[in-house]
Amino acid sequence: MVFASLIFLFLFLPLNLFLYYLSGNQMYRNVLLIIFSFFFYSWGEPVWILVMILSATVDYLNAIVIERNRGTVWAKAGLISSLAVNLGLLFLFKYSGFFYQTLNQWFGLSLEVPSFALPIGISFYTFQTISYVVDVYRSEVKAQYSYMKYFLFVSLYHQLVAGPIVRYAHIAHEIESRQTSLKDLSNGVNRFCIGLFKKVFFANVAGELVKQYLDADLTSLSTGGAWFGLLMFSLQIYFDFSGYSDMAIGLGWMFGFHYHENFNYPYIAKTATEFWRRWHISLSTFFRDYLYIPLGGNQKNGFRNLIVVWFLTGLWHGASWNFILWGLYFGMLIGLERIWLKAFLDRIPTAFSHFYLVLAAMIGWAIFYFTDLERLGTFFSVLTCLAPQPVWDNVVGIDLISHLYWLLAALICCLPVYHYVNRWINERFHPSLSGNLTLAYTGFNVVTLLISVSMLVGKSYNPFLYFRF
Repeated sequence: MVFASLIFLFLFLPLNLFLYYLSGNQMYRNVLLIIFSFFFYSWGEPVWILVMILSATVDYLNAIVIERNRGTVWAKAGLISSLAVNLGLLFLFKYSGFFYQTLNQWFGLSLEVPSFALPIGISFYTFQTISYVVDVYRSEVKAQYSYMKYFLFVSLYHQLVAGPIVRYAHIAHEIESRQTSLKDLSNGVNRFCIGLFKKVFFANVAGELVKQYLDADLTSLSTGGAWFGLLMFSLQIYFDFSGYSDMAIGLGWMFGFHYHENFNYPYIAKTATEFWRRWHISLSTFFRDYLYIPLGGNQKNGFRNLIVVWFLTGLWHGASWNFILWGLYFGMLIGLERIWLKAFLDRIPTAFSHFYLVLAAMIGWAIFYFTDLERLGTFFSVLTCLAPQPVWDNVVGIDLISHLYWLLAALICCLPVYHYVNRWINERFHPSLSGNLTLAYTGFNVVTLLISVSMLVGKSYNPFLYFRF
């Protein structure tokens, strides 16, 4: 099930909210959320819930072992066991086929390549439970002895299948005792409607254009078409994932949970380093806190640590060489910025450093998009005018003109315009006008919801990109 679906919007979520607020009993609410999360996750492929239960149970038991045996070999055994099981499951389902294919290609073998369907969200909930066990081992949080409360943390459908990666420490007090208020419910609905609109109005429209240009015969694609298609994918992946994160955060607020922000207008960054402090923040901070710093950070073998982290960041996104290249691309770029490039970017006009970042990000998205390296090479030859294709064609011009206002709106929404307007309104207007502001926000939510729903009706193209990861 996805958030941007009519079943979720008009059946699943209203029913969940109604039953949740029917009683103020905390245990009742926890059980209800677990039941709904089970149903949400098992929609379409019920069998994969067994993998999640196995992973969660192993980590639950290992955290208790660590808590009760701090400073002993048993605590280390609990940590190693947790890492081995979680990473083993991740390797089995996500990387085993890629591993066997690589062995066959490199060494001329004919090993049978295992084929597993990828359990939805395994990359997210695996990292989530790993962070919990590591934090218990580091004595940063106490082990949760209630299996129900622990499983609530793991299974919450708001962020279960595509993040953000929520750490136990972030919501531990809300699992134990959370408060719900009309203000949080209102803010949650507002945030959810914004995310839904970003997903349906921007990401889905951009996605249809991406299919038209980047999935077509590249030998007939013009250079202008290549750049236009790449721009559309850059917009699609941003609005798709940030929209999903907005909806997840909004859902959390509706039920009394406050998740950390996952996006902070990444396309306004001036360097690749800053970009990754603004894009998928929960993943960046996970690798920083649980891999980069333990390896030595900047203090010891900084460049090696950077490359290792970005190699694994790329691999986390998918079992394909293009994702590894994508990760190494950003690792090298950030490394160059540390050595000299950032100092140069700080001295030039801001507009040029912004242009550098957007261009660097778009090139990265090209690597990210094409899993077939041969098609990737062909695309880059078209992109850089090295192929014999024309520079421009009429189809691109027609699509550009017909989507001009939509494109301008999309580019504006990549900027923190809403953030500044919202802050200006709150600072400018007297609290006595709060009722009018609430009415205005309600009208805004109704309009965005109606537009989103009208665009969902009868539409077959409505994927979430990060479900693949």
